[in-house]
Order: sequence, then structure tokens, then C-alpha cells
Amino acid sequence: MKDNKAAFLPIGMGAGIAIGVALGSAMDNLAMGIALGVAIGSGLGVAGMGAANAKPKDPKKDDGPVEGGGGD
Repeated sequence: MKDNKAAFLPIGMGAGIAIGVALGSAMDNLAMGIALGVAIGSGLGVAGMGAANAKPKDPKKDDGPVEGGGGD
């Protein structure tokens, strides 16, 4: 079985840098735009890796309200 979770970081970085270049050229400050794009892209990549590793919730296990919680 292949492990494709490592592919999220480069894809996120590429998308972030593209967004950063667009922002930088619109703000006429390309260096700041690229830096923001790297930060945004690494956040997207790490979030994608976390979402890929998330386990689905078990529908059999019910975390409903607790009854008889005692008050006064």
C-alpha cells in the first residue's frame, strides 16, 4: 500500500506561492507576497496531511448527552 500523505505539503506550498505571487503583484510588494504564500502554503499542506490521517468517527459509539448529571 502506498503512502500518499507526503504529497500534500508540496501541493499546498505550490498553491500558497501562487496565491502569494498574485497578492504580491497586486500590492506591488512581491517579496512580502511570496513570504505570505509560503506561510499560507505550508499551513494548507500540514492541514491536508492532518485531514488525510484523520480516522472516521465510529457511528456505533454515541457521545450523546450524559443523564443525571447532578445539579444542586
